[in-house]
Amino acid sequence: MPRFFVPSANFDGDTVRITGDDARHIARALRMAVGETVTVCDMHGNAHTCELVRITDAESTLKILSSRPSDTEPPLRTVLYQAFPKGDKMDYIVQKAVEEGVYAVVPFMSERCISRPDGAAVEKKIARWQRIALEAAKQCGRGVVPTVRSPLTYAQMLDEASHADIPCFCYEGDGTRSLREVLQTAHGEEQKSASVERAGGRDLSLVVGCEGGFSLAEAADAAAHGFALCALGKRILRCESASGFALACVSYEFEL
Repeated sequence: MPRFFVPSANFDGDTVRITGDDARHIARALRMAVGETVTVCDMHGNAHTCELVRITDAESTLKILSSRPSDTEPPLRTVLYQAFPKGDKMDYIVQKAVEEGVYAVVPFMSERCISRPDGAAVEKKIARWQRIALEAAKQCGRGVVPTVRSPLTYAQMLDEASHADIPCFCYEGDGTRSLREVLQTAHGEEQKSASVERAGGRDLSLVVGCEGGFSLAEAADAAAHGFALCALGKRILRCESASGFALACVSYEFEL
């Protein structure tokens, strides 16, 4: 069933309006007819089964038949903090991170970043990555569209990401614990808690470096902020692979 993300302003009781490119897609590309059904997500984690009652190139009107909380959202609110990679690698990183359940992607600058976009270049990149996030969310059946945020400095990233319930800093050097150990410990603590039935109220921050990884000083600073320095196994992963690998581990521990 086709899936569309619609802002709250387009909901009015049991009626929904789909406008713009999505309306044209329904009318022209999908060639849908009145009476057919689609899934509409309200961007707040709810999915609505809707019947088309009017179709034009500019706007489609739908009637809500049933509503339910989306069952495709992961139990943890995971935010990926990704140091700027070279070239178009971030396109792939954003796409796969959305498929693997992140709540948001936040680029940041680290010492070894070669790519250092600023000003208008950053705005264009953020807009592109947000479009990629939207298309990935539609394709994989997400209940929300993850946000790609404006970039942070390294210090800003540490201050923000360290406040997560489970702050993970992916690092290849000494002083690390395996990501498996960190996640299993966090999950075990969650299961022992009598006050929380599931991990839905918890946040996980995942910090991943660029091609050159992190310097010793950066890793030490992260440890001082309370991050768990996490090893991703015995093999060296490319920066565009590391986040996907780590997010798959998170999904395995908390979802499967």
